[in-house]
Amino acid sequence: MFDVFGSVKGLLKIDQVCIDNNIFRLHYKATVIILVAFSLLVTSRQYIGDPIDCIVDEIPLNVMDTYCWIYSTFTVPDHLTGTTGRDVVQPGVGSHVEGVDEVKYHKYYQWVCFVLFFQAIMFYVPRYLWKSWEAGRLKMLVLDLNFPIVNDECKKERKKILIDYLKENLHKQNFYAYRFFICEALNFINVIVQIYFVDYFLDGEFSTYGSDVLKFTEMEPNERIDPMARVFPKVTKCTFHKYGPSGSVQKFDGLCVLPLNIVNEKIYVFLWFWFIILAILSGFSIAYRILVCLMPRIRLILLRTRSRLSKHNEVEAIANKCYIGDWFIIYQLGKNIDPLIYKEVISDFSKRIEGHDEMV
Repeated sequence: MFDVFGSVKGLLKIDQVCIDNNIFRLHYKATVIILVAFSLLVTSRQYIGDPIDCIVDEIPLNVMDTYCWIYSTFTVPDHLTGTTGRDVVQPGVGSHVEGVDEVKYHKYYQWVCFVLFFQAIMFYVPRYLWKSWEAGRLKMLVLDLNFPIVNDECKKERKKILIDYLKENLHKQNFYAYRFFICEALNFINVIVQIYFVDYFLDGEFSTYGSDVLKFTEMEPNERIDPMARVFPKVTKCTFHKYGPSGSVQKFDGLCVLPLNIVNEKIYVFLWFWFIILAILSGFSIAYRILVCLMPRIRLILLRTRSRLSKHNEVEAIANKCYIGDWFIIYQLGKNIDPLIYKEVISDFSKRIEGHDEMV
């Protein structure tokens, strides 16, 4: 099992300098790890076996397997109910009249691993953009002040460099902050688009898939239709067309078992709940960001929370003089600098912007 998931362990690396927030990391770390792991899992025959096994008379099994995998299989929706008649072998499989009874073709299983990997890439795109735009600025400003044990002389010199930068670039940092806000918005837009994309990929079944699974257990056995069997059937049918000696087409009706769908159905139940939760959290994050941009009072409260050891008048002086970009840089520094050193930075910077030159 380690071989399957070992390739995603690099995403678990903890960054020395935090340049985003927890909800942002849910997108490019947790979600990417989940999607890549699922993509690897559905391609691992060691744990699942052959993705399709078909049975039919007069046709070699390996030929039938390959044919049905390429040209898709189908189920009969009229046989999806819990009631099993004499000629019904499995839910979704039974006798049908071609051209009269409705059949539903299933082709998605060829693309599941690719779609999952593509989604992982899309969830990483906002992180890639932000990392490119950020260009290591925060790491440069931290200057190893995230370590509590720093030589006094070295600490004083690095604090001076940091405060000089903040003072010289006062009111010039807005573009930096707005780029991060754009990436946050992209995260929210992406997860919504991914929900609709998967819904399209599964022929409109994904939008209510999770809720249908929850409702399934509350229905009567002879009335309920298993949504997992409808979307990811384990047993399907496949019609093989073969030319006879006279040139006429002979049809062979085969029965196919799809072990892979046992995994697929669980994957997409999990993804339904994960995407919904992620979309809600991202929506709250966008609402929070709008309030932060529009209400200076909230920025003051957040900065006080981040710099708990600092004096209120020093924090208020910084909040009153700084634009949203300056505030964002200072707030992010608070996540990375040792609290005691951060207290000194807040104190010295407040004196600097108020016109005092003395430095600790």
